[in-house]
Amino acid sequence: MIEKWLPWLAVSELPRPKPEAPAVELKAVRKVYLTGAGEFVALKGIDLQVGTGEFVAVVGKSGNGKSTLINMITGIDRPSAGEVWVAGTPVHTLTENQIAVWRGCTVGVVFQFFQLLPTLTVLENVMLPMDFCNVYRPAERPERALELLALVGVESQADKVPASLSGGQQQRVAIARSLANDPPLLVADEPTGNLDPRTAAAVIELFRELAGGGKTILMVTHDEDLACRCNRIVTVAEGRILAGEGDV
Repeated sequence: MIEKWLPWLAVSELPRPKPEAPAVELKAVRKVYLTGAGEFVALKGIDLQVGTGEFVAVVGKSGNGKSTLINMITGIDRPSAGEVWVAGTPVHTLTENQIAVWRGCTVGVVFQFFQLLPTLTVLENVMLPMDFCNVYRPAERPERALELLALVGVESQADKVPASLSGGQQQRVAIARSLANDPPLLVADEPTGNLDPRTAAAVIELFRELAGGGKTILMVTHDEDLACRCNRIVTVAEGRILAGEGDV
């Protein structure tokens, strides 16, 4: 699959993933930040497994390590100790260049504030990851982007700029963009934080449908009602996962 997506990158430049590995596996992951007041331990030996097709809510109070945990999984940050495996790839061993390539074809990220480029149309925003990673032929990209916009129910907005859409529509576009390169893993950081309850529920239902189709989804949320609609809830407290919640 990598050969099809990234012809300009030798396959040998990325480690071969382990077959039949969990979608996400963290082994004794520890993260320490140096501050003016000394060391701050954000993660304290996290062990976690997430199976393919699971829809997992990551919950906990602010400052307890949820975002740090997500940053480990997406390769945005590196562990101080321990191992991070995603779809059988040892993310903790990758170089910065390898991580950029790996993330582009493996992980879709959905943010609370959408982060759509305001000067591009909705269609162009969804095509952008394909352009960056050289995924699909250029002539195929508009059609795929339209298919993804149809999947999330906003294909009629394809030629508009993001500012002309409602918050719920913009979040649906952001989800379509996260799916552009058909990643096996979606990571959503408070994706419903700026949405009304009805729209938030619709986004969660869309995630449930994607998980039913085989996508693995990790979602950070403060909303307990929405978290209860996931397959599993993982609670992070003071840099640790509460006992019994880390195993599949």
